[in-house]
Amino acid sequence: MNYKTIAQETLNIEAQTLADAAKNIGDEFDKAVEIILNCKGKLVVSGVGKSGLIGAKMAATFASTGTPSFFLHPTEALHGDLGMIGKDDVVIAISYSGESEELSSILPHIKRFGIPLIGMTRDKNSTLGQYSDLVIDVVVEKEACPLNIAPTSSTTLTLALGDALAVCLMKARDFQKSDFASFHPGGALGKKLFIKVSNLMQKENLPILHEDAKVKDAILAISEGRLGTVLISDKEGRLIALMSDGDVRRALLSEDFSLEADVLKYATLNPMTIDDEEMLASDALVLIENKKIQLLVVTDKEEKIQGVLHIHTLIEKGIS
Repeated sequence: MNYKTIAQETLNIEAQTLADAAKNIGDEFDKAVEIILNCKGKLVVSGVGKSGLIGAKMAATFASTGTPSFFLHPTEALHGDLGMIGKDDVVIAISYSGESEELSSILPHIKRFGIPLIGMTRDKNSTLGQYSDLVIDVVVEKEACPLNIAPTSSTTLTLALGDALAVCLMKARDFQKSDFASFHPGGALGKKLFIKVSNLMQKENLPILHEDAKVKDAILAISEGRLGTVLISDKEGRLIALMSDGDVRRALLSEDFSLEADVLKYATLNPMTIDDEEMLASDALVLIENKKIQLLVVTDKEEKIQGVLHIHTLIEKGIS
């Protein structure tokens, strides 16, 4: 049995489902976005079985991208959790057939609240379709399942439509990286979007020499500074150069090398700097990697040295 061919067929079927849906998306989608945007409460998502799993993911995506949302299981709703729905909320109910018994049982109670109900189903004439104020069609030509029974293409489409709603809402609200970071302070994602250069840069005990220093002074400062680099400034404290251990090694190859030579003779002039401590550390890492350097000097707008950010620090802190 050629599993690779089966996998390709599965992906092609689901991809075609998404392509067909993109062509046929209707005005009801715009209306759904507007209803959610005008919601003064929370967006409640509900569904059973596979639809419930998709709904839980949708609610999590909405909540993390600026739309207050939570998932409500219909069975739990019937046993008290229906009280979690408020008069200012909006409900998205998901059922491919539109006839899920558990979900259908709570629809009359939701309608009692007089709040908007958005249904996601293949059949506008189903129980869910009839109770809904607005229906987003979830119609697939066939499931990717060889029996055309197991929810595959339909759940993929439902999930993708949920993502599309979330993206529309993000753009409508001008949701930015900084907003996203505030919802994801922990883990790798939080580190990438929340930690700034100011949080990681070294400000104290910086190895700094004046421009009239000698090479021997630089070598000593490099050894004591433990950064592999010494910063060189003018009398006003503005950065004009830096000398790394690599610069020292290259200088040793010069026939006229002398420990008494001026440090600027072998230093790297006009090194790469940034003057924004609020830059994301992940963006600073991209800059370091692109320039193939190990140390990024942070200055103020007048080019006065404020601190340094070493690539080893970024790696140790899990910035990627």
